[in-house]
Amino acid sequence: MKTILCFGDSLTWGYDPVTGERISRNKRWPGVLRNDLGDDYFVIEEGLNGRTTVWDDPLHGGYKNGMKYLIPCLASQRPINLIILFLGTNDLKMRFSLTASEITHGIRVLTDIILKSESGPQERPPKVLLIAPPIVKNIPSSSRFSEEFEDGYSKSLQLGKYYKEVAEEYGCYFLDASKVVEASDIDGIHLEVDEHIKLGHAISKKVKIIMEHINEG
Repeated sequence: MKTILCFGDSLTWGYDPVTGERISRNKRWPGVLRNDLGDDYFVIEEGLNGRTTVWDDPLHGGYKNGMKYLIPCLASQRPINLIILFLGTNDLKMRFSLTASEITHGIRVLTDIILKSESGPQERPPKVLLIAPPIVKNIPSSSRFSEEFEDGYSKSLQLGKYYKEVAEEYGCYFLDASKVVEASDIDGIHLEVDEHIKLGHAISKKVKIIMEHINEG
């Protein structure tokens, strides 16, 4: 059985912008991925609302820092065949004052940690599928996220290009979620149920190709 770790934020956890609750297990994208792949795969959902790449959140503390949790997670879940790394949206928050390039550096740090780990089969590093987040829309003033992500749109436009460069630099697989799904008009950030389903199917197609490459190797 192949193990896939989905490491992300609320877009992986399944925050529903319509209800404010969690999307049901079989309709959020990791569940769609699991159902598409079947019984030969064990899909681990490791999504946390508000998770950043490598930054401590001054309002929520260090546990939102993806780097701090990734390291023990790799050890506890090994052996892992593939890690789907899907972070960066929360780094766009105004309080971090980060450029798109700096956000991408955070992704680079996480990718480097994974590929230097021994958390894959036979103590080798797992493969990595790096996903660039969907574009943050111009958030309506009625949304509680409007001030937090005031400059998010322009920065998020650049992430797909930068993440692809990181994937090429490290020899990782890459998918740009902004080419597949759109954030909800309700809050400008999260994915509604239909978009989760769409993204899950797109990721499963990519994963099947990746696994074919791994098996051939």
